[in-house]
Amino acid sequence: MTNAESPAPLSLDRIALMQTFVRIVEAGSLSAAAAQMGTTQPTISRRLQALERALGLPLLKRSTHTMKLTEDGERAYHRARALLDDWQALEADLRGAVDEPEGTLRVVVPHAFGQQRLVAPLADYLRRWPRVSVEWLLHDGTPDFVADGIDCAIHVGAVTDPSVVAIRLSEVPRIVVAAPSVLAGRPPPAQAQALAELPWLALRTYYRDSITLTHEATGEQATLALRPRMATDSLYALRSAALQGLGVAVGSAWLMAEDLAQGRLLQLTPQWHADPLPVWLVYPPGRWQPARLRRFIEVMRGAMATAAWGGLQEGTWS
Repeated sequence: MTNAESPAPLSLDRIALMQTFVRIVEAGSLSAAAAQMGTTQPTISRRLQALERALGLPLLKRSTHTMKLTEDGERAYHRARALLDDWQALEADLRGAVDEPEGTLRVVVPHAFGQQRLVAPLADYLRRWPRVSVEWLLHDGTPDFVADGIDCAIHVGAVTDPSVVAIRLSEVPRIVVAAPSVLAGRPPPAQAQALAELPWLALRTYYRDSITLTHEATGEQATLALRPRMATDSLYALRSAALQGLGVAVGSAWLMAEDLAQGRLLQLTPQWHADPLPVWLVYPPGRWQPARLRRFIEVMRGAMATAAWGGLQEGTWS
């Protein structure tokens, strides 16, 4: 049994016990904290009990199905979180230049970006910092940073959570496309209003029953009411449905580029486009960031700032 697990208060590693307590609160349960820390639930329970004995007061009220902080536990959590941030910041400051990234970084990324566009900068990051490993989690929704133990996420679209830190990386141009069969031999429409006569596909994450297009030269806007034949939350599924000729779609230009070049898809109303979607790197607030997160942010920002993607202007995703 390690000192952190010993029942003798005088031999306790108080920092380790505070780390365990904070992880329990942020994970939402003892079992989730045990999984994140790579240990067992009985071990986590012993550490919590040891901290409560050392402080001389209960921190959590537990029943079979619920866990709630006591009033003292609430105060203890916020003080412990601040103390741990200060301690980690002190360690990083004293290490200075030798603060090499290490450990595991857990990142949530959108399915399409995570499988195609983000792997190259991820590989660069891992080559630069060989002591870091990455859990690359494909998920199009907003993660629960605390409960899931996520360090950061790449998010496409508006950031609606005011509590997170959001760094704008780039933006995604979106175009209108369809398979040639959708036109049934008619010439491609040049004006946005003509698109309303065609069958549509919807990407529920960004548009459902209407879409607003903007004229590139004049800034004129046209809002189309849609009754989609198919709606999906997957960019890949949207592309596949468009290739099957099921309807018109608005999607990321970079994903459609090869199909356009091969003639499998046509770009409709090329002067009209949907507003580009911003790309953000988001992470939970805190005064201290581990080196592996700081370096990951640097790599991602650098990749977006210095590379032209598919011939578009620098800082955009083709």
